[in-house]
Amino acid sequence: MRKVSVILSDSMKRTIKFTIPEEFDGKKVIAYLRGEAKISARLLKSLKRIENGITLNGEHIRTIDILHTGDELKIEIPCPDSEIEPMNIPIDVIYEDDDLIAVNKSPFLACHPTHNHQGDTLANALAYHLKSEGKQSVFRAVGRLDKGTSGIVICALNKHSAAKIPKTAEKEYLAVVSGKTDKFGTIDKPIYRPDPMKTLRAVGEQGDRAVTHWETIATDGEKSLVRVWLETGRTHQIRVHFSSIGMPLVGDSMYGTDEMNLGHQLLHCARVSFVHPVTGERITLEASMPEDMKKIADSLK
Repeated sequence: MRKVSVILSDSMKRTIKFTIPEEFDGKKVIAYLRGEAKISARLLKSLKRIENGITLNGEHIRTIDILHTGDELKIEIPCPDSEIEPMNIPIDVIYEDDDLIAVNKSPFLACHPTHNHQGDTLANALAYHLKSEGKQSVFRAVGRLDKGTSGIVICALNKHSAAKIPKTAEKEYLAVVSGKTDKFGTIDKPIYRPDPMKTLRAVGEQGDRAVTHWETIATDGEKSLVRVWLETGRTHQIRVHFSSIGMPLVGDSMYGTDEMNLGHQLLHCARVSFVHPVTGERITLEASMPEDMKKIADSLK
């Protein structure tokens, strides 16, 4: 594994140092950054335009220049000001470092501002949280959750993290659905958007391929707690798929009914695993269900 030094710089930039291993002796800077360090082409292009964006042993370097064993290669990633207004909204931070932050999102909190939600979103809350720590960052959610869906949302704090985390992220959801499910199941049905002016999705042959797998954890014959994982990531996929087989999520007023007046669908991102964009370590995060969902889930066991 490559030797990486992480430097805590000021809030305006993120600095990462790499010590060049023997196998890259005599090779070009670009070979290391694009290959071993896995810096995206877009980020690399922007770093080349920044003064001291890429340096070798403290000196300006070109990406075509040659490396030697033991050289210290450094990149400095700028952290631009966020355009999101900071709002003092309580959030449950479950992991945080200088490259990412993970939150157990409330089902009643939207991820980002829309015409319906201004100033009361996770983006506003994170802007406040980061500002209180003397940090700044543009809101870069790695896989957003619908308003009404709870659980883990990872936010990248720089372009490098935003590019790398999605490539290795694996998610597991918990859902309470209507009806009695089989022990295991797969739904393989295309999903499309019937009206481009609305967020509603539907199953239809004209749609994009969507595959959902589930395992039943518990059931009382009327409702079932299922563990869900996805092959694809279509908007509203889990909600649309279970509704399409006559088992809409409990509380989902868009694709079913909310007879229990919960105010949100019982869908929770419970577990996320990913490779850290700088250290290369695989990190696994878990988050507990909201109380109303946990109470219903426990009653099924």
